[in-house]
Formats: sequence, C-alpha cells, structure tokens
Amino acid sequence: MPIADQITARDISRQMPMMFKRLPFIMKGLYYYAVKKKTKPLTLGTLIERNADKYPDRPAVLYEDRRLTYSTFNAWANQYAHFFRAQGLKKGDTIAIFLENRPELLAVLAGAAKVGVACAMVNTSQKGRVLEHSINLVSPRMVVAGSEVLEALDGVRDSIPLDHAHGWLCLADQDTREDHGQVPDGYENLAEMVSAYSTSNPTLSDPPTLGDTVIYMFTSGTTGLPKAAPGSHVKFMKAYGGFGMISLAMTPDDVLYCSLPFYHATALIVCWGSVLAGGSSIVIKRRFSASKFWDDVRYYNATTFGYVGELCRYLLNQPPSPQDRNHSLRKMLGNGLRPSIWGEFKERFGIEQVSELYASSEGNIGFTNIFNLDKTVGMSTAPFALVRYKEGTKEPVRNEKGRLERVKDGEPGLLLGKITKKWAFEGYTQKEATEKAIVRGAFSKNDAWFNTGDLLRNIGCRHLQFVDRMGDTFRWKGENVSTTEVENVIDGFDGIAEAIVYGVEIPDTNGKAGMATVVPANSHFDLQAFHKYLNDNLPPYAVPVFVRVADAIEKTGTFKYKKTDLQKQAYQVQDNSDDLYGELPGEPGYQKLDAEKVAAIDEGKYRF
Repeated sequence: MPIADQITARDISRQMPMMFKRLPFIMKGLYYYAVKKKTKPLTLGTLIERNADKYPDRPAVLYEDRRLTYSTFNAWANQYAHFFRAQGLKKGDTIAIFLENRPELLAVLAGAAKVGVACAMVNTSQKGRVLEHSINLVSPRMVVAGSEVLEALDGVRDSIPLDHAHGWLCLADQDTREDHGQVPDGYENLAEMVSAYSTSNPTLSDPPTLGDTVIYMFTSGTTGLPKAAPGSHVKFMKAYGGFGMISLAMTPDDVLYCSLPFYHATALIVCWGSVLAGGSSIVIKRRFSASKFWDDVRYYNATTFGYVGELCRYLLNQPPSPQDRNHSLRKMLGNGLRPSIWGEFKERFGIEQVSELYASSEGNIGFTNIFNLDKTVGMSTAPFALVRYKEGTKEPVRNEKGRLERVKDGEPGLLLGKITKKWAFEGYTQKEATEKAIVRGAFSKNDAWFNTGDLLRNIGCRHLQFVDRMGDTFRWKGENVSTTEVENVIDGFDGIAEAIVYGVEIPDTNGKAGMATVVPANSHFDLQAFHKYLNDNLPPYAVPVFVRVADAIEKTGTFKYKKTDLQKQAYQVQDNSDDLYGELPGEPGYQKLDAEKVAAIDEGKYRF
C-alpha cells in the first residue's frame, strides 16, 4: 500500500512566521478552547449578544438576497427566547428543529439557547420510522418544522407524543420576518406568534451556563437507527476558540460560505462557531451546487469555505475555467479532503489554507490542522491513543495482561480519546449506547477511553492522518486492505469522476474481496486501461476484484456515500443501468458479469 506522508519539524518550522503573525488570535483562542468552569455563564447566546454589541451593523447571516446584521439577528433571536419562556419552557427542556437551511433555523436555535432550552437538530432527509425514532429519542416538548418538510413529518405525527398544548409549530418557507405566511391546519404559525414578543435580551434568574446541553446531534444511521448525542455550550466554545481564532484567525471582514446541512456538526458547530469568533458573516445555502459555487463565492465575496465529504471533488470535476482563480476564497474549514486531490485542489483554485479537522458530534477528541500542513487532520491537545484492533470490527485487541497495545508511528491504529474531567464524553441519550462506546481498563485498572471507531496514523510531530472508518478496512488474501488508500489510487486515474471501495463476500473464500463503484468522468471510460493502471499501482491483493460502473453514487444528506446498500448488492446483476465487471481467474482484465458468470462465482467454479 502507499507509504504515509511524513511531517517533520522542518515542515512545522516553515509555518512559524505565519503563526507569529497570528499570535494574538492564538492566545485569545486558547482561552476559549481550554475554558473549564462548566458553571460559567459563557454560552452560544452570550457570544451572539457580544457580537451584537461590538459589531451591530456588520452582517451576521447572508441568505439569498437577505442580509441580517448582528443587531437584527440578536433581536430576532430574543423574540424566540421570550416566546419559549412565555410558553412555559424552562432550562433543561428540549424542542426538535426540523428545518432546511435558512436563517429561521439559526434564529430559533439562538433564541432557545438564550433561555436554556436544548434543540434537537433533526436530519431533514429522514422520514418514516427513522424520523419517528429520532424525534422520540429526545422527548421534545415542541417541534418546530418548516413547511418544506411537513410531508415527512405528517406521516409520523401520530406516533410522537408532545407534552405541550401548542407543541406543533410551523414556519412558512419564506422570509418570515417580512411576511409570516400561511401554515397548514394542525400547526400554529410560529412566525406570527413570536412577532409580538420583546426584542431585548432576556434577563434570567437561572441563566444557562457553559456545561448545559444546547443541542442534540444525531448519528447518520447509515448502519442502524440514529443515536442522539447531547452537546453542551463547551462544543461551541472549542470551535469558537480552536477553529475560529487559532486555525483561521477570523475577522469581521471574513465571510464563510456554508452549503452543508445545519443538522450536521461541521456546519452548525464548526462553521458557525468559527464565524461567531470573528464577528464574521455566514452565508447559508439551502443546498450545494458545484456549477453555481464560484458564482456564489464571488457574489458574497466569500473568503472561507465550509466543506465535508466529496464537495471538493465535485468542484474539481467541473470543467476548468479562466475564472477558477477569480474569487476571494482563500481559506477552507472542514473534513474529508482526500490526500490524493489535496494539492490539485489548492493549486487549481488558489487556496492558501486548508484547515482540515477530525471530530465527531458525540466524541471527546478532536484534531485541527493549525499549521496549514498538507494531508493531515492536524494535532490535538487532548490525550489520545492509537491502538491495535480486531479486523472488521471496532474492537481493540487486548494482550495477555488484558491491556491494549499502542501501534508504531506510521502504522494505522484505532483512535481512542481518554475520558477525563477536562475531556469529558457526553455520550448519547441511550445509556447502553454510551457505555458501548467506552473502553475501560485500557492501560490501567480504572482508566476510560472513548472509542471513535476510526483508524488514523501518526505521520510525525503528533500529527495524524485519517485512514479509514472501522469496518471499511477488510482482509483479502491474508492482507489488510484500506479502502481509503485504494480510493486514493483510483483518484489518480483520469477517467474517474467518483469512486468508493468496499469489501464483499464470495462464497467459499476467506475474508472479503475488494469492490469499487465508479462514476466515469466521460463516456469514453477505458475499463481495461483502468485495470492496467490498478495493477501497476496496487499490490495484487488490493486490486478490486469487482467493479460497478454507475451514473451516480447515492449519498446521505451530509454527503457521505451509502456504502451499506452497495455492499448488500455486491456483485449481483440486477435490473438497473449499472454495468458490473469482475477480475475472473484465468481470464484477462475485467470481464462483464451476467447471470451465468455470477452463478459460476457463487457455485465456486472460479478459484479466487
């Protein structure tokens, strides 16, 4: 497999002049990143109020042609805060937010946060049993929904008990500050109701504090039903200080463009938290569009881009243009930029800084690339360990003494974050799910560690590089195959627009055979040239045995590939437009699969 990129002290030293320039941001950011006192009245609400005082006329939120200053946004949030109090909601209560990306989502959340009410950020792509399950996990007193998602909500309303006489609230899909709009029967018009309330900051006898829960984020549920992870104001403070100040040095002149869904932590906590740190502006987009992206960046004069998943690949797949560098975008913040396209993306679009990060909604460990080094998620001040693991599972390996063993530098290991008073694990709403994520007695009798379920490796100077999600790595021909590393090699072939790799089972064989689903960049995809390229650049055991050629690859709302469905389909021929190919023993290159060949594979007639 490819050798990991290495980071040396010299690489870091080259970045020191830039770090010295940012020293005031770093020192201030360290305070917020490391703040400990959970009873401190430092919250999402106080950050917004502070910006309203300091930058009253600076734009806080930009959406389509709407421009909300910090003063206006804070006043609007206050109306929601007073409304929730008038409805009898108190500190510790929860509401569910089911809205697509628009300013109303942030205003409702900010208002609730000011009075200590937690918001469960429900995935707007959910429906049916999954949607019902997610909302009921947090037992909300109210549900705030947008008219754009009511069809899904109406299908499960009868299965969601609410402890409030006015629990079903709706916001019309329009600028509800200018026109309250109409909502369907069975829902109350929230915009009309809040308009009667005060715009002044609420004064509370028991205000929310740093350690109080402000949000619930949901796991993606791609391998099972979602879990709800509570998040305190601490998470916003870490993003505020760690990303907004230390990494990006955000200022009031910065504009961050975000098309990620705000039910996802990268958008809500990382991007918005960073924006608040600089008194900067956030551009909210309903959905990502590769063809409109750069026009939007120029329209809003955006300086920073919030990314996740494959968004950067989508932009690279657009035809080159003389306008590729005609923009103000210089910084990026997010996760999932593949090492194989990292340099190409920066060079083509003139990006100066990539602040790649590693974190999870529920986790107690995070990494950030503060030195602007290539192909790394950066470093962390939190205690962590990379340990040996059992293949195909998220389970660490214990030695004869019952303890875990750390891997060597450069070797992939399962990432664990030590649970301490400072680095607490807030867990899930389900106690059994919380306990399942904790590894106890790892290196000593009474220690406890959060199991991230992810493989990373140390590439020098305590900098880590993401390797794989556990379960994505599989074993074939007695060797471990990293799907991410195979995908990185596939990325180097000119004829591929998108690709994912996963393991599939073949009857009467050990381990799992590699399979790739690819989307060709054009209609002239040369499959046999692709096969030769793979064999030239990968060891034999890592070359995908099967290839599915598709027009598109289905993704979740957060741009993650739905590998589980493809793994279930495996190499079986179905009535769809995808073409399936296999590297069959004794036959050259990739052969097209039909029902007869698949039956022969299943019957063991091919000796893999």
